[in-house]
Amino acid sequence: MVAVTDKVVKKLTMQTAEIAENTTAIRSLDWDRDRFDIEFGLENGTTYNSFIIRGEKTALVDTSHEKFRKLYFDTLNGLINPAEIDFLIISHTEPDHSGLVKDFLQLAPEVTVVGSKVAIQFLENLVHQPFKKQLVKNSDRLDLGNGHELEFVIAPNLHWPDTIFTYDHKTKILFTCDAFGMHYCSDATFDEDLNAISGEYKYYYECLMAPNARSVMSALKRMGELETVGMVATGHGPLLSHNVDELIGRYRNWSKNKAKAEKTVGIFYVGEYGYSNKLAQALASGVAKTEIAVEMVDLSEDIDLQELREQASRFTGIILGMPPASDTKLETAFSTILGSVGEKQAVGLFETGGGDDEPIDPVLVKFRELGLKPAFGAIKIKETPNEITYKQCEEAGTDLGQLLNRAKSIKNMKSLDADLDKALGRLSGGLYIITAQQGDVKSAMLASWVNQASFKPLGLTIAVAKDRAIESLMQVGDKFVLNILEEGNYQPLMKHFLKRFRPGADRFEGVKTQPAENGVPILSDALAYVECEVVSRMDAGDHWVVYSTVDAGKVSKADALTAVHHRKVGNHY
Repeated sequence: MVAVTDKVVKKLTMQTAEIAENTTAIRSLDWDRDRFDIEFGLENGTTYNSFIIRGEKTALVDTSHEKFRKLYFDTLNGLINPAEIDFLIISHTEPDHSGLVKDFLQLAPEVTVVGSKVAIQFLENLVHQPFKKQLVKNSDRLDLGNGHELEFVIAPNLHWPDTIFTYDHKTKILFTCDAFGMHYCSDATFDEDLNAISGEYKYYYECLMAPNARSVMSALKRMGELETVGMVATGHGPLLSHNVDELIGRYRNWSKNKAKAEKTVGIFYVGEYGYSNKLAQALASGVAKTEIAVEMVDLSEDIDLQELREQASRFTGIILGMPPASDTKLETAFSTILGSVGEKQAVGLFETGGGDDEPIDPVLVKFRELGLKPAFGAIKIKETPNEITYKQCEEAGTDLGQLLNRAKSIKNMKSLDADLDKALGRLSGGLYIITAQQGDVKSAMLASWVNQASFKPLGLTIAVAKDRAIESLMQVGDKFVLNILEEGNYQPLMKHFLKRFRPGADRFEGVKTQPAENGVPILSDALAYVECEVVSRMDAGDHWVVYSTVDAGKVSKADALTAVHHRKVGNHY
């Protein structure tokens, strides 16, 4: 039985701490945040970490989420006059770290903003006002005086294309923003309790960094050129001080294993164009759910055409975001990719919504003529992407990964001892359909591995395959409905939900539903339903075992029986 503890609900608080000589952490504690993007459920809230470094000159590393506007600036003003800050270092421009940059610039109009070329471009589009800027490349340095010499490490795709790390040679602190972080909110500034944070650390890596394992390896290589890293000042969660080598080592081992995958999907995109970055990240997340390696290639960076040619021919699968048609340099890179791909590669295409996208249909025809296998229908952006769009991208990435894994899956199914296979097949279960909803995003799946797990509280467990579309809607704190199917009357619903849906398709089209108290669809033709809330998840190989408490339920036919699923074999459904 899974142990359950009552979650203490807190709101927004601030914490400051002197973490080294002339170095102050400003931690914005978001105790009750329960989700980061559509695929990332949070069990323990999160933090947004910002830092002040004082030498002869002063630097502020990152800001905070806009929800902390008053709390953050009240805290900052209590530590220093913002107008006295000389440099604002932007680790990357995702809103949870740069959400207060525009406000800060009003308080410190003479500050110099330091960031990568891509970060500065993103920021100019974000704040819509002129500001002093300093573009930095790998190994560039900024001397604050009094020994605080900052060295920058370019770390693209961790997990945005604009990411940089900042290393202070005096304090041996490496400021890493998203990398090596975790969504874990507590009053502990540092990583004293390794056991308490290990699960969250791994979960964070799998959600954000695993799709970019090769980029992690590149960043670790660049980090190896620095002096000793004594502390990792992360953008989320506790700072790493007590277990630096151990936790960095875990990233290295996990990423090595991911990078050694037999097959790799390359995602080619233009990071500074349209919505390319976030769409590419959603596609990468979907591919990663299938345990296939992903390599992100930003075509807006300085690209060696020979290297690009080698990459395009090496990847088992290709996902291509349409570049702007009017860019001559990108047209050359685009042509290089088209000229380097070969038969049997899987391919997927997506528009990036920049307003000048290369036409997608002629490119798809060209790929087909070259013998590539389309893994999903072309994703066309007609309006500003929303949660449904990003979910469509995630599902499309998973479809491509599953296509590449098909031969391996068949081989694995045939590898189990025949007697054991038949014996496991005699484990029977009921027939259920799980329905879930987050905002406008809805999903469903047929399930059989369902069991009651506890009385106090009333709870049950469900096994959910890691590459199922519904998995991202079954995070801690999410609500769903368990629809119980009726013996003798389950075939139409089972047939419908066994269909292979295209990415982003409405799984409820043509199915009678009604809303549950928790807002999730109930199947009107189900024998019974139970409303549930996810409490915890346990890693079980290729599945998550999801433990949920039960909130409400109803039976429509008191005398009817639950449909039973009998398998002939035990190593596939």
